[in-house]
Amino acid sequence: MGKLFLVATPIGNLKDITLRALDTLKKVDLIAAEDTRQSLKLLNYFNIKKPLMSYHKYNEKDKSELLIEKLKDGKNIALVSDAGTPGISDPGSIIVHKCIEEGIDFEVLPGATAVTTALVYSGMNTSQFVFIGFLPRENKDKRAFLQGIKDRSETLIIYESPHRLMNTLEILKDVLGNRNIAICRELTKIYEQILRFTIEESIKYYLESNIRGEFVLVIEGRDKKELLEEQMEIWINLSVEDHIRMYIEKGLNKKEAVKKVARDRNISKSQIYKYSINL
Repeated sequence: MGKLFLVATPIGNLKDITLRALDTLKKVDLIAAEDTRQSLKLLNYFNIKKPLMSYHKYNEKDKSELLIEKLKDGKNIALVSDAGTPGISDPGSIIVHKCIEEGIDFEVLPGATAVTTALVYSGMNTSQFVFIGFLPRENKDKRAFLQGIKDRSETLIIYESPHRLMNTLEILKDVLGNRNIAICRELTKIYEQILRFTIEESIKYYLESNIRGEFVLVIEGRDKKELLEEQMEIWINLSVEDHIRMYIEKGLNKKEAVKKVARDRNISKSQIYKYSINL
């Protein structure tokens, strides 16, 4: 039985490859790559000669079956994406799932990542963050998704392509409001650029600038105090019964709803429970 290695590759600067990654790429029998042409540049730079197989989102399911057979035949295989870690906004999760199902050994090699690089560059809160990856393509789906996370207090991290950047910024402003944002472009590459401003300022900036390269957007989370004040305004205008119903309608059971209302109103659960008996 062979072994699968998921190898993180540089997100721009080829010198960010790890020694362990290079050692692994030299030793495996085959390298499955998201774009063989892109991976060939990396391999040639480090003078690594290995057979390459195309493995991307359009053939991932079929090629995973083929790779599993090769692993069963004793071949050691490395999986790489164009940049970063396979399986994170790139193909890789299907083959991992199949390896687990088949009892095939696999190893994940860490490396450069745009997520943490952009987060630290942003200067925003790094203690808690939510990595979203790419937003849905359709505007209505994008808005619905953002509505679902707009009250999160954690820093939000989004990947975006150049031709969708302006549209995304406009929707972010509509749904999240005019928050602080850091826009990180072409991370670790020659034309790396980090811009920090409000979402509204970013829209004005890109109306007058050429939009090129790949982007990571780091967005300030919802202010907890502001959210609490907004929620309190809603609670003040609700009866205790309606307050409990509000949480039940959101999917909580009665016991959980009572607990939430008691916490919201800073009242004991036993006092709130009396209002829930007939609900």
